[in-house]
Amino acid sequence: MNIYESAEDYLEAILALKERLGSVRSIDIVREKNISKPSVSIAMKKLRENGYIEMDADGMITLLPPGEQIARRIYNRHRLLRLFLEGLGVSRENANADACKIEHDISEEAFEKIVAHARKQGMLE
Repeated sequence: MNIYESAEDYLEAILALKERLGSVRSIDIVREKNISKPSVSIAMKKLRENGYIEMDADGMITLLPPGEQIARRIYNRHRLLRLFLEGLGVSRENANADACKIEHDISEEAFEKIVAHARKQGMLE
């Protein structure tokens, strides 16, 4: 499944906000990602057109199954990579920023090896 990194970031943000706030609107994404309302509006339109999200009449955003699948994959990768980097001694701030960069480009094989190594070392549950 080919999807742009920015779309993955939006889907991940929607999932994280949904878990934290219970519901998500475009303004929540604007605040979370610190980007303009027009940029978020354009992104939400594209995500809707591609069947990743739906928006109700009140502007509440819901992940559709394909969008949720991508969001969970990226969200889990980010969380595990951040924990791994922190386990190596990287500061939480840098680990979070680096995990965001790595999560989109790392191969499935390399990611699985990192997770296996981190578990073996007790860095992950």
